Formats: sequence, structure tokens, C-alpha cells
Amino acid sequence: MLSEFITMHRDVIVDRTRERVRRRPWPSVSAHELEHGVPLFLTQLSETLRLEASATPFSTDAIGASAARHGAEMLAAGFNVAQVVHDYGDICQTITDVAIDQRAPITVEEFHTLNRCLDTAIAEAVTEHTRLTTTRTSEAEVEQLGQAAHELRDLLNGALLAFHALKRGAVAINGNTGAVLGRSLTDLRDLVDRTLSEVRLRAGKQRREHLNMTAFVDEIAATGVLHAEYRGMRFTVVPVDHALAVDADPQLLASAVMNLLHNAFKFSHAGGSVTLSVHSEGTRVLIAIQDECGGIRESQADLFQAFGERRNQDRSGLGLGLSMARQTIRAHGGEIQVRNLPGRGCVFTMDLPLAAEPVPEPTSC
Repeated sequence: MLSEFITMHRDVIVDRTRERVRRRPWPSVSAHELEHGVPLFLTQLSETLRLEASATPFSTDAIGASAARHGAEMLAAGFNVAQVVHDYGDICQTITDVAIDQRAPITVEEFHTLNRCLDTAIAEAVTEHTRLTTTRTSEAEVEQLGQAAHELRDLLNGALLAFHALKRGAVAINGNTGAVLGRSLTDLRDLVDRTLSEVRLRAGKQRREHLNMTAFVDEIAATGVLHAEYRGMRFTVVPVDHALAVDADPQLLASAVMNLLHNAFKFSHAGGSVTLSVHSEGTRVLIAIQDECGGIRESQADLFQAFGERRNQDRSGLGLGLSMARQTIRAHGGEIQVRNLPGRGCVFTMDLPLAAEPVPEPTSC
């Protein structure tokens, strides 16, 4: 019987399947998948085959229900749908290979049952995995939309109150009320820009071009100066080498840099300083933003996690800026690192590939 064969050769099947999984080029493999994902389905399959061959009343939905639980467990463990499907297929192929090697007396009907169980398990596991993924995505999107609307309303209210105060002529435009209006408007623009960037990131839409970093930083600096002015802070831009360039989507990269600048101004102490610098190291371009937030606590959670922990008591905003910046930089083949300066602040550095030399236009004779 196939169920007895699986039980008898369980260790061999598990070891061979794990080796097969390790060798596959795609999808990626995790230690948890090897340790728990492979044995779990093998146990389900063996029990299903045993019950089908016995007189015990058996529901044909049993392995489907078990596989659905398996799909939920794999999602909770961070596995994607491709890993679920490939794991099942690898186990089935290994069982077949071991049976051939051992010349096991397994009937055609039992192999049919094995394939049917595999089909049912994949379908149910993938269905449950997809259902839970969709549910989580929908919940996250609803939460994000609600918080975005809340932030938008707060910024508009601040701008309107400042506008009405200025309209009455009771305060001067160059005073604190004017700063509130300017800060609200710049934050509104950043919110709209961040939202547009997020939509394009999710859609996988990039319009890359050869981007000279001097011109790019000049445009960023104009906005940074406004942020600094409205917050009573200092903003320094280190001169950039005119030869530096990256191949990037200007709007997405600008949004990522502004997200980091916005956080730097937001969390730096009153009267503090924010510095933007760009330089190269080998074949990489490094965009660095240093602030004066006082440093990051040792117990601080992942700063780049969406809706994650903030750096100080300021809880305004969505907490998405750093998360989106990292997504953008990774989409451009780079990474973001943070260096803590205890008691002073921190430095966020975006690492991007240096642009290839532009191909000169052919000249006509």
C-alpha cells in the first residue's frame, strides 16, 4: 500500500524532498519551509491514503480541509503561493522517484489517488492562502485609506484656519500663522506626491531616465528650503559632483528623498539642522540625509515597517514614508541604511547603482 510505503520511507522522502527544494532556482526557499512545510503535507497525504484504503468512513474533503489549514499556516509563516504549489509538487515527485528506486509494488490506482490528493491539496491550499492574502490586503488598504483621509483632513483644516486668520488681517503673513499655512500646504503636496508614488509602485510603473544628480538635488533643495523655513530649522545641501548620475524614475526617486527629508525635519528638535549630501563610492551613488532627532533608542522597532513605531512623541502622519522610500529604492536596485548617532541624530543613506555612461548619438557624415 502506498500509505505504508510513505510511512516506512518517510525519512528518505523528507530528506530527498528537502534537497530537491534547496536546489530549485525559484521560488526562494526558507528554513521554516524545509523544516515544517515538507513534513506537514507528507503527513496529510499518508493519512489520506491510509483512510481511503480502509473500511473507515472517510470524507473525500478531508485532505482539502487539511490543505486549507496548511495554506493558512504557510501564509502566517510568510510563504507565498508559489512556494505552496512547488512544495506539493516536489513531494509528489519525490514519492514517485523513491517508489521506482525501491521497486515498490504500488498500483496504478494508488498513483491515481496520489495525484488526485495532490490536485485537491494544491487547489484548497492556494484558495485559502489567496483568500487570507486578499482579506489582509483589503483590511490594510482600508486602514491606509482611512488614515490618509484623516491626515488630509487635518492638513486642510490647519491650512484653512491659518488662511482665515491671515484674511482677517489680525496677524502678519510672515509670522507664525503664515508658517502654519506654509507648512500645511507643503505637507499636503508631500501627501499627494507620496500617494501618487505609491500607486505607481504598486502598478509597477517606472519611467527611468538618465538623471543628473546635480540638477536633481537642486530641485529637491528648493522644497527642502521651504520645509526648513516653515519649521524654523537649518537646511544644508552639500555641493554635488556634476558627473554623478543614476538611471531612475525622477518622480519616484524624488518622492523617496522627500519622504526621508520630511521625516528628518519632522523629528529633529526645534532649531535643529538637516543636511543633504550626494557622493559616489565605487559603482554606487549614496544619497545621505542627516538629522538632529537625538538618536534612535536601542529598543526601537523596524523604522521602515509600514505603520510602524515612530522616533519620538510626534504621531502625526501615516508612518508610511520610510516604508515607501525603501520600496522605491529597492525597485531601483538599491537599499536604504540608517546609522545611529546617539545623542545627536541619525543618517539615512540611499544606495543606488551609478548610471552607465550614456551612449553618444551617432553623428552623420
